[in-house]
Amino acid sequence: MPTYDYVCDACGNKYEKFQSMSSEADTECPECGGKVRRLIGSGAGIIFKGSGFYQTDYKKATPAPATECPACSTTCPASKD
Repeated sequence: MPTYDYVCDACGNKYEKFQSMSSEADTECPECGGKVRRLIGSGAGIIFKGSGFYQTDYKKATPAPATECPACSTTCPASKD
């Protein structure tokens, strides 16, 4: 179900309302009772609101540190213990 934006022509109150596409549009402002208009949105995709989304949630694992290669006694990223 989409979220619709409304603005009141009388008092300028802006609010969002989560309602189904088949629901009737609001016609009355919840603040003053004036006439409201549904705003045309940009059709944006998913909007994340609130806490809980961090850049580290899907971060790739860091590669293992290089170890000393027993064959050549140098630091070699290809060698594994």
